[in-house]
Amino acid sequence: MDELFAYVGLFSAAFLAATILPMQSEAALVGLLLTGDYPWMALVAVAGIGNVLGSCVNWALGRGIERFREKRWFPVGPAALERAQRSYQRTGKWSLLLSWFPIIGDPLTVIAGVLKEPLPVFILLVGIAKLGRYLALTALTLGLL
Repeated sequence: MDELFAYVGLFSAAFLAATILPMQSEAALVGLLLTGDYPWMALVAVAGIGNVLGSCVNWALGRGIERFREKRWFPVGPAALERAQRSYQRTGKWSLLLSWFPIIGDPLTVIAGVLKEPLPVFILLVGIAKLGRYLALTALTLGLL
């Protein structure tokens, strides 16, 4: 049962960290890796899947956000949203390879939804970025690099 809680906790941390909520999942992954109680491949897979699914929530938010952009309560001003859209259009879908990066990654995934990036392309690029980050972190933690 403790093993299930560890995986659910890691999945939850990774999922929430990928949404627009300010959270970190790296500490949870490193902590579980350092216990030596869990296979590293399983931990990376759980964290990666959780993180990609959290990014899909951002993508879905972006898809539906356009109808609210003129509302007074909307958290991003029209000028800021326009700048973000222009930036994404300039670099295109390849900017999603930076979706693992703190601060800019989450807004990138929302803007990809606003600009209607196809979901399969989105998942592929975000998956490469997120899994790559977790693999690098795992290699550093376990002394494989």
